[in-house]
Amino acid sequence: MPKGNLYVVSGPSGAGKSTICRKVRKMLGINLATSATTREPRTGEVHGVDYYFLSHAEFEKKIQEGAFLEYAKVHNNYYGTLKSEVENRVNQGEKVILEIDVQGGLQVKALYPDAHLIFFKTPNLEQLEARLRGRKTDSEETIQLRLKNSIEELKCEEKYDICIVNHTVEQACNDLIQIIEEKENLS
Repeated sequence: MPKGNLYVVSGPSGAGKSTICRKVRKMLGINLATSATTREPRTGEVHGVDYYFLSHAEFEKKIQEGAFLEYAKVHNNYYGTLKSEVENRVNQGEKVILEIDVQGGLQVKALYPDAHLIFFKTPNLEQLEARLRGRKTDSEETIQLRLKNSIEELKCEEKYDICIVNHTVEQACNDLIQIIEEKENLS
């Protein structure tokens, strides 16, 4: 059985990754590998669906066990992808999307050179800030931290295979679908 394709979607908080990945997954029937995190769940998020919500101690135990394909500490919380979430699906010929931070994306590319790295960003920093504030889920301190981190994350765009500028959700979804369809036709 041929292996599946692994798509890594990264970019600053507020770039629209989650919204776009959710829509594209539904439209194309693609699995999203569920990430683990130590942050608190947002309203409506479900353990095992949106994330595996772990305590810091649980997460650090899994690090010691070598259970993560990639992990990083971002905005004072751990985020990571369990190896089992990806390897089983790719080996069964499935398309898998990882929606992870930039640090993690580069870690995955080092382990899976055939992974397709896709970087999302907003047209400018003003729109990024407006989107972060529009969520109404984060404190001012968290928004400022996310903005500061975004400037650093934007410097990694050149290390990614493809960049999508998210002007609108519809356009960004269409761009991502086109990229996936092109890659699948080459497989």
